[in-house]
Amino acid sequence: MLKQRVITALALMCVLVPALLFNSQAPMAILSLTLCAVGAWEWGRLNGLSFSVSSVLGGVCSLMCAGSWYFEILLIPNYYFWLICTGLWVLIASALLRLGPTRWLNISLPLRLVGGVLALYITWLAIYQAKAMSINFLLSIFALVWMADIGAYFFGRAFGRRKLAVNISPGKSWEGVWGGVIAVILLSWAWVLIDQSRLGSTDFSEIPNKIMLDQLSLFSLLGRKGLVIQILALIFMVSMSVVGDLLESLVKRSVGAKDSSKLLPGHGGVLDRIDALLPALPIAMFWSLI
Repeated sequence: MLKQRVITALALMCVLVPALLFNSQAPMAILSLTLCAVGAWEWGRLNGLSFSVSSVLGGVCSLMCAGSWYFEILLIPNYYFWLICTGLWVLIASALLRLGPTRWLNISLPLRLVGGVLALYITWLAIYQAKAMSINFLLSIFALVWMADIGAYFFGRAFGRRKLAVNISPGKSWEGVWGGVIAVILLSWAWVLIDQSRLGSTDFSEIPNKIMLDQLSLFSLLGRKGLVIQILALIFMVSMSVVGDLLESLVKRSVGAKDSSKLLPGHGGVLDRIDALLPALPIAMFWSLI
């Protein structure tokens, strides 16, 4: 299993890194569109749709993303749009976690399907806009989610005692969550130092806003708002990445599924890999535009 996970992870990185580093928007836009379309297909399967109907759902998601790209709809960052997306994520996720796995299927099927496709579409928009801002900015969002997951895993194994959501994901603990927060704060500190060294300035307020958006990471943009806001924002983002993970676990538990699919050997499905990114990306866009 470990060998499979490593091979799959390396294969994914071989696709992700070139798309991320390419100057053109096209490679990352196509890659993220494909992942979101596959995620929509998996979402249909998790909600009881047949292979063919789930494929239609994936096609609808890909057409939404491609339509926005082609007609240039919602491709320009807008503070109010991302504020609404952030608010909806907090409110809807809170309500769903209160429902628990046993009552997930009581929600009407069309509502579940629409909600999942919209979440994936919004994720694609966030990736597109973040990549347009800078490679550094988008990479820092990915790194935040990955570091939160790594920190939670090791802290949870070493110190986990109090269960976070035993009815949804028994393996998660509060100690793991705070371990993820600590890991992300340390990552943020290191990343800000690198940005300062690269730009030759320890005071980001001296750098024009245009350069900010073109070159700085999420961590450095948050650092402009002061230490307290930076730490609170990071805690919030780590918490919401955990919420994204819990929501997918809730859906899988409600239908008795272990993974969202078997497409990625050793890792499960696409949704299993991007669940924490679904809330984190829109929220990162919101923070960057305050």
